[in-house]
Amino acid sequence: MKAINVPKPKKQKKTMAERSNTLRAGVLGSNDGILTVVGVLFSVAVATTNQFTIFIAGLSDLLACAFSMASGEYASVSSQKDTEKAAIEKERELIKTNYQDEVQAVADFYIERGVTAQTATEIAEELMKKDALGTVVKVKYDLDLGHYMNPWDAAFSSLVAASSGGIFPLVAMTFLPVSLQWPGTILAVTLSVALTGFLSAKLGDGLVKTAIIRNVIVGIITMIIHYSVGLML
Repeated sequence: MKAINVPKPKKQKKTMAERSNTLRAGVLGSNDGILTVVGVLFSVAVATTNQFTIFIAGLSDLLACAFSMASGEYASVSSQKDTEKAAIEKERELIKTNYQDEVQAVADFYIERGVTAQTATEIAEELMKKDALGTVVKVKYDLDLGHYMNPWDAAFSSLVAASSGGIFPLVAMTFLPVSLQWPGTILAVTLSVALTGFLSAKLGDGLVKTAIIRNVIVGIITMIIHYSVGLML
């Protein structure tokens, strides 16, 4: 008897929203990793010149920040995912109990975009016949049925990014020659937060120049504050 090869189902590709969410978590994690670690490094480095103490303090904070960011992202995205699922279940019930209202909601969506009422109704009825639930959740919530934000992807992205971001000031402060520690760390932080500002603006379609300037100013303020804290220790 000839064996029948059953093709494996193709894995669904991630939507742009899913990919953007993972990238967003990474950029924010990287920025927090940079600023959190440099804050601890500056506070400790002003208070002591012992390189091992500075390194351990920075490394401990880097790990704490990375796992804290990851857990925060996981909780946040999990909550978002639960909300999306609840909205879909709500629409599933409304399709059963108020089908015509759902059709009208889809028609209104197209009317608001300049389509005539008659044409919009025809489009809505045709779409609802093909995929009622998918059409409604797309129109009302801009969701793609079956695609939810993945909390594990966001958590892992944030964990890796926060760790990677914190490495820049940590390496600069603990491995550069003593004469270059401070200027090298300040330069590393400035360039790093400028990069995260650029990436966040690109991902969010924001103003690149504004985002970079804002991040650099926040980075400088962070360094000044923690330097001042170190002087008081």
